[in-house]
Amino acid sequence: MIAEGRVKVNGAVLTTPATQVGPQDTVVVDGKKIANAFAVKPRLWVYHNPAGLVTSHRAEKGRATVFDPLPRDLPRVISVGRLDLDSEGVLLLTNSGALARAMELPQNAQERVYRVRIRGTPMETHYRQLERGVTIDGVKYQPAEVAAERAKEGRNQWLRVTLREGKNREIRRIFEHFDLPVSRLIRVAYGEFDLQDLKPGEVAEVPFACVQKLMQRLGIGD
Repeated sequence: MIAEGRVKVNGAVLTTPATQVGPQDTVVVDGKKIANAFAVKPRLWVYHNPAGLVTSHRAEKGRATVFDPLPRDLPRVISVGRLDLDSEGVLLLTNSGALARAMELPQNAQERVYRVRIRGTPMETHYRQLERGVTIDGVKYQPAEVAAERAKEGRNQWLRVTLREGKNREIRRIFEHFDLPVSRLIRVAYGEFDLQDLKPGEVAEVPFACVQKLMQRLGIGD
């Protein structure tokens, strides 16, 4: 659209997409003024993401994405972070790029809490290593809080794992390193937002007052 000369900013035809616009700027596309994105009320949803969905707006090889089954009345949203294909549970969705970026910043340290089913039994040395942080194939994983959640189920053990960073497939890689493969992984909370009683595929909007308080804590204004 920009290459075709269809976009104007403050009356001038835009020639490059490397252009910043702010609340004071007027953007016109095909002669029609578009809504000011800065005036859109920031919103946040808790989504119970089922396993098997790709966290992307455009999946490869025709795979289903987390956005495909969302209710039609939702506006266009982006995810706060992501879950890997084999994981399920809390995925936060928002219409605010600023809010998503702020929540993902390491310095804001949003805790992620998971229920993890592993095959085998961790030893005390495993717990101590996790508390200190683990380095695997040159990748440093930050300390994690890990506790057994319930009695063993045959050869399986449920754990509750809390991370403050969350690298790609971190939990699976750590426990595979300990020869304790993960057979199920459910994120039950991201920051202050938990799964509640949402069923897979269900979504619930966070009250606007809570979103405002969150944005103020993150230092991104109203």
